[in-house]
Amino acid sequence: MFENQPKGLFALALANTGERFGYYTMLAVFALFLRANYGLSAGMAGTIYSSFLMFVYFFPLFGGMLADKFGFGKMVTTGIIIMFVGYLLLSIPLGGDTTALVVMLAALLLIGFGTGLFKGNLQVMVGDLYNDPKYADKRDAGFSIFYMAINIGALFAPTAAIKIKEWAENSLGYSSNDAYHFSFAVACASLILSIAIYYIFRSTFRHTEGGKKKSLAPNPSSNGEGSAPQAVPELSKEETKQRIVALCMVFAVVIFFWMAFHQNGLSLTYFADEFTDHTVEGVQSMAFDVWNLVLIIFIVYAGFALFQSKTSKGRGIAAAIIIAAVGLLVWKYTKLQGELGIEAPIFQQFNPFYVVALTPVSMAIFGMLSAKGKEPSAPRKIAYGMIVAAAAYALMAIGSMGLPLPQTTMGADGEPVALHVADVTPNLLIGTYLILTFGELLLSPMGISFVSKVAPPKYKGMMMGGWFVATAIGNQLVVVGGLLWGAVPLWVCWSVFLVICLIAAIFMFAMMKRLEKVC
Repeated sequence: MFENQPKGLFALALANTGERFGYYTMLAVFALFLRANYGLSAGMAGTIYSSFLMFVYFFPLFGGMLADKFGFGKMVTTGIIIMFVGYLLLSIPLGGDTTALVVMLAALLLIGFGTGLFKGNLQVMVGDLYNDPKYADKRDAGFSIFYMAINIGALFAPTAAIKIKEWAENSLGYSSNDAYHFSFAVACASLILSIAIYYIFRSTFRHTEGGKKKSLAPNPSSNGEGSAPQAVPELSKEETKQRIVALCMVFAVVIFFWMAFHQNGLSLTYFADEFTDHTVEGVQSMAFDVWNLVLIIFIVYAGFALFQSKTSKGRGIAAAIIIAAVGLLVWKYTKLQGELGIEAPIFQQFNPFYVVALTPVSMAIFGMLSAKGKEPSAPRKIAYGMIVAAAAYALMAIGSMGLPLPQTTMGADGEPVALHVADVTPNLLIGTYLILTFGELLLSPMGISFVSKVAPPKYKGMMMGGWFVATAIGNQLVVVGGLLWGAVPLWVCWSVFLVICLIAAIFMFAMMKRLEKVC
């Protein structure tokens, strides 16, 4: 899985892991913070939440345009600095008045713009590592590894957000609302780690940073990491047009995937807070300890190593890791006592866990299909991803049949407070996140790989920015979940996303011949 990949991949992936850890730590509690700290309704909190997500993924368009002119490396560094200032402002407890709200909105704009300079351009640099013919057939696998690294950061984020908030409340005596800001401060520290990794290992990917000579691309050196430039072959106007049209078709479809997928931080989190049992016990409780999930990940990867290792020593090490991990899980199970209380944000750890655990499985499946000449094209994988996402919301719709509408009451401060009105098994959300993750693995890393491969060389930054604009529009449409919350029965709410995903899949299949023509 990790063999024969360019060294720069791992450096860029780790730099992104640090940034994403901070981002998802903040995002895990953000929607709940908006309602608790400012007394906002579900719809208004959803509007701010979705608008923030929109800016985070819209600004890469401008970040890509700037990078096409000034270089990708400069924009990545500038983006980290701007993000740091934004997270620093968000970390300051200012209360819940108008001034605090304005500062918070300013912080969100800075974070969004900084991410726009950082995120898309870092991914273009990853794609350019594979311009070397030596690595060309490793592109999809490389982006899967890169995507997995993002989710390693996201895996620990919900636990970090909850634990540091509890620490601020219990050890430092901060109020519940002020304690949220400590979760946001984690992002500042993670950005310092990201920039350190970026510069320490810069030599492994420096040839992808770009600069003034935009018409030149890296020519792989003898060590495979790139040095001298060579001319990028020009595409005809017709070829350029075909590629851009194909990319725009894909962008149109992924809008609706992200609209549905990013309900994980909004309506699905509301569901976890108001409709899901907040206590678990026995084997089920072990799923809510992130370190147990890490042990499962070790077992999965060691299992692959056990069968793929070419030496007896390698197989022995893999077997030892599996035995040790299983032993620890059994030991931890014997130490369980009574019920475990859980909070709504913790459910957001399951998606990144599934991504990390299932990435080698998906790579193995597609590797076998590729060897037989039967691997689906990237556009076809994206269409399948939309169908899988529809299945996830079908599960939510069925599981929500007969549940009452969300309810609120007035708190002591006169602000509306959401009530917990049902105790649905946590397995419903755990299963939904599993299915959504299958869809994500089919769509997101494959989509990014498709953009990096198909985008005309002169417009790489802008086209990667276009991918993020599509994501931004989808994220803005996330607000639909907030607006539907409490206005319609829950099963209707989930059915809206089900139907949207199915329509997008049908469109994708209808355009398949045109899309596969440019692959």
